[in-house]
Amino acid sequence: MGIYLSSPKTEKFSEDGSNARLAFGLSSMQGWRSFMEDAHAAVPDLDNCTSFFGVYDGHGGKVVAKFCAKYLHTQVLKYGTYMGGDLAASVQKAFFRMDEMMQGQRGWRELSVLGDKITKFSAMLEGVMWSPKGSDSDGHADDWAFEQGPHSDFSGPTSGSTACVAVIRNNQLIVANAGDSRCVISRKGQAYNLSRDHKPELAVEKERILKAGGFIHEGRVNGSLNLARAIGDMEFKQNKSLPAERQIVTCNPDINIVELCDDDDFLVLACDGIWECMSSQQLVDFIHEHIKTESRLSAVCERVLDRCLAPSTANGEGCDNMTMILVQFKRPIKSSVAST
Repeated sequence: MGIYLSSPKTEKFSEDGSNARLAFGLSSMQGWRSFMEDAHAAVPDLDNCTSFFGVYDGHGGKVVAKFCAKYLHTQVLKYGTYMGGDLAASVQKAFFRMDEMMQGQRGWRELSVLGDKITKFSAMLEGVMWSPKGSDSDGHADDWAFEQGPHSDFSGPTSGSTACVAVIRNNQLIVANAGDSRCVISRKGQAYNLSRDHKPELAVEKERILKAGGFIHEGRVNGSLNLARAIGDMEFKQNKSLPAERQIVTCNPDINIVELCDDDDFLVLACDGIWECMSSQQLVDFIHEHIKTESRLSAVCERVLDRCLAPSTANGEGCDNMTMILVQFKRPIKSSVAST
């Protein structure tokens, strides 16, 4: 879905970074699409032993993807389970928290700024007017004060976003996914999927959709959305008698916990603009072919985007927005037993 440009936008946003434990490179490109709706977050030092990476593929607009890129990793830090070492529980709560934070006057204000509907200055004035705490919020959960205002009953955005994130603490890797972005690890050159694409036809997704009162038509939830899980898309989450994880569409992520070892080469997170053009193993092979000759990991990502970009919009493949993060582990990988 979406309108294509007459020629693709091939300018890329690329970034590289590293710390004592890993190095990363990323690149994103608008391509043939009329708008860029992907977003990402790369935080190599979430704390002194933890890194966070996430890709977010928006649909129906860019605002939910941008909201997640701005706030999801900050929310992971806010739960007692994080300090207690239960990263998986913290990440899962952060996914649910995104839907909560995008509702009401405050949610409307933040989304309006990210969607360029109001300026940051106008948003600041609205915050002063409607928030009991004024405009001193920095996005932390404790500061996400309820705001009484003309949009207090805003139920959240009708647009949405996938979310696929990787949290790395020492030798523990937590992958959380909602939607069809994907995380893949290369272990001795072999590709292993660490996430599952949440399509409506999957048995567990279909069962939940039907039980919640939805239907599937031509592979789409209620005939419109080709994802079974996503952040946002609040029109599919209005059954007041059901918890968030049992709604027609849920933001409840699948969680995969992996113990890293010295056999692990690198980790890839990418939106479906990549995966519709290359299989997981094809991408891993391509990266192995180029990672030895490129001086930057982001340059490897750029090569992937160029490889996937279609010469025309004739068949649709290779015409989506594209975002990819490549994370290379530094050996030896430290055990979590060695540090806290």
